Amino acid sequence: MLVINHLTKTFGDKLAVGDLSLHIAPGEICAFIGHNGAGKTTTIKACCGILQPDSGEIFIAGKSIAEDPIDLAYIPDNPDLYEFLSGIQYLNFVADIFGVSQEDRQSRIHRYADLFDLTSDLAQPVSSYSHGMKQKLAIISALLHEPKLIIMDEPFVGLDPTASHLLKELMREHCRNGGAIFFSTHVLEVAEKLCDKVAILRKGKLIASGTMEDIKGNQSLEEVFLELEAES
Repeated sequence: MLVINHLTKTFGDKLAVGDLSLHIAPGEICAFIGHNGAGKTTTIKACCGILQPDSGEIFIAGKSIAEDPIDLAYIPDNPDLYEFLSGIQYLNFVADIFGVSQEDRQSRIHRYADLFDLTSDLAQPVSSYSHGMKQKLAIISALLHEPKLIIMDEPFVGLDPTASHLLKELMREHCRNGGAIFFSTHVLEVAEKLCDKVAILRKGKLIASGTMEDIKGNQSLEEVFLELEAES
């Protein structure tokens, strides 16, 4: 689903990501972890086409992001939404961009807004929403066109426990339906319980990747991460 081959990105003389290769198959949830400034967000933005790599290739569902349209949704750590729109106007705007039919958008908006307890707030301007409500709106907008790949940067920040639990269930459902998820997080307990695969980045370099069981063995993911950080 997501194939990153030898991705390198620098900013001036600073190496942000160096020769990173990572493959995520359909049905997999992959956690992307590392210290602050490790290069996680740079990698994610390159996968979404927001940043141009210095070298390397990225493919999503077999299509190069440099040449072909990409079937993905991106949820940043701090959603930057059009605050002059109401919630329902914003969702319809996103649905229009992706060509979602009226019938499909209505059923999906109804389902997800009810699940996230946002239905009664959809008529209100996004500017009146709390951070958590904006995060929920961003999640709903990402699910509207049923993308094959969902990329998320710290998706649980700002969500209450009920919404966090719901998001985990929706992530599993997405992958059961043949999709894939690539997300960064500092909450290692969540990553350990939720993910099939994990990739660990240190100073722009991939220092470990594989299935969750292979990487952590008989230890916790936190213990493995701290050991790798100490060795690097």
